[in-house]
Amino acid sequence: MIDLGISKLVMIGAVALIVIGPEKLPRVARTVGTLIGKAQRYVSDVKAEVSRSMELDELKRMKESVESAAQDVSQSMKSGSDEFEKTWAEATHVASENGSDYSTSLPEVAPEYRHPRKNWRLKQGATPNWFKARTGVRTKALSGAARVARFRPTRFN
Repeated sequence: MIDLGISKLVMIGAVALIVIGPEKLPRVARTVGTLIGKAQRYVSDVKAEVSRSMELDELKRMKESVESAAQDVSQSMKSGSDEFEKTWAEATHVASENGSDYSTSLPEVAPEYRHPRKNWRLKQGATPNWFKARTGVRTKALSGAARVARFRPTRFN
C-alpha cells in the first residue's frame, strides 16, 4: 500500500494548488472526496456480501449436521421402540399363559372431559368479589344515562 504521511500530503496539496489554481481547487477537492467516498462504500458492500456468503455456507453446514443428528436420534428411537414392543409382546404372552389377564381391569373408554365451572368462558379478575364489596369497588359497569338517572337528585314539591 502507498505510505502517505502528512509531509507528502502537504506536498501534493501545494502542487495541486499550483497546477489547478486556487479558483478550481475547492471544486476538484469536493469531486475527489465524493469519488473516494463512493469507492469506500463499494468496498464495504463487497466485504459485507463476502461475509454474508461465508455465514450462509456456515449455516448450511450447521443445518446438515443438525439434520444428521436428528436422523440418528430417530433411528435410535425406532430401534428402541422395536425392542420395547418385542419385550412387551413376550411379557404379555407369558402373562396370558399364566392365566392372568390384565385387559379386564382397564377401562374401555376414557370419560369425556367436562370443565368444572359453569361459566368458564367468562373472564374473571384476580381480586375476589367479597374483597371488592368490602372496599367499595364497583363490579358492574353503568352506562352514562343509567348513571345520570341513578344519581339525579329528586325534586321535592
